[in-house]
Amino acid sequence: MFGLGDSGKKRLGKAVLPWQKHWQGMLSDYVTSIQWSPDGSTFSAASAAGEVVLWQDESSEKLRYLQQDSGRSIDVLSFSGDSQFLATGGEEGTVNIWQISSPQREVIASLKNERAWIDKLSWSPTQNLLAYSAVKQVFVWDLEKKETVAMLDFDQSSVLAIAWHPLGEYLAVAGNQGVKIWDTRDWQEDPYCLDIPSVSVAIAWSPEGQYLAAGNMDSTLVVVDIKNPHPWVMRGFYGKVRQLAWCDRPTVLGTPLLAVCHAESIAVWEKQFGPNAGWDGWELEGHSAVVQAIGFQPGTFHLASAAEDGQLYIWRDAEQVWQLLEGAPDGFSNVAWHPQGEAIAAAGVSGELIIWSKSTAGQGFSP
Repeated sequence: MFGLGDSGKKRLGKAVLPWQKHWQGMLSDYVTSIQWSPDGSTFSAASAAGEVVLWQDESSEKLRYLQQDSGRSIDVLSFSGDSQFLATGGEEGTVNIWQISSPQREVIASLKNERAWIDKLSWSPTQNLLAYSAVKQVFVWDLEKKETVAMLDFDQSSVLAIAWHPLGEYLAVAGNQGVKIWDTRDWQEDPYCLDIPSVSVAIAWSPEGQYLAAGNMDSTLVVVDIKNPHPWVMRGFYGKVRQLAWCDRPTVLGTPLLAVCHAESIAVWEKQFGPNAGWDGWELEGHSAVVQAIGFQPGTFHLASAAEDGQLYIWRDAEQVWQLLEGAPDGFSNVAWHPQGEAIAAAGVSGELIIWSKSTAGQGFSP
């Protein structure tokens, strides 16, 4: 177990009020993606039917539709770092850029890619640069210039994951045979290659940007320190490592904490103290179906896990079940914490959208 210190042990002994349902809505089909804007003012969701919706007013019961049911899936959403723009992509092969900050909330750019299903896209956290995948390439589009500034070849396979470095310095791209990492200061420079003899399906940078984790199809987890070329490899998972979540708060040792989901289980890994020290891990078991999404509450060690069994667990300090949240009887597909940790949202395979807020607030939360 990771060290919580005396203050953490006292916290475990206190009675903590649970989360309470704050709002609920419904889309017409499987919810493919949900996300909060970085400033916490807006919650967005997309569906397999092609819907794109916003929820911005905590007193409102209504969703604002940017796009109605089109019969063609929207698979991915991403807010720009300044929270003013929302990018969407899906089955049509078109990336739409919506200006959320304007009263009209209109599309200001449409990036069309023939015969390419867009299911991976992400804004840089520090600049208005959007990276999105189209088969074996990643395009980097500059909002200010209104043009593509880089086309990155992955070569080995279709792109399966994209992740910007927290400071915007690097862009990591994953797929068959591992991860390629480009330096954003010079897109023409050859990328660093993290060779993995498998298919990497999930990647994530640690909050300070020192570590990059890759979850793989061969039931392994690889973590690399950008200051050390020799990665750590963790094995023994029940299935492919499908999603990763870093805690934004270091342990009492000052080391990072990483959670991964695999099959019906969650593994939590703590880096031991010292640059060459390894990682210790433990399992969190309780779900009876595949875990689809995980995430740490910002500023805490609390972990949420949402699964196909229709259960959303809040794991107190990533060790024990604190609360069970329900509301998607056919299963959950996504989970997302409010960026200030004041609320948690989840989505269901039948179109459910649910937001819970801290009961101690009395009046929900203030975006």
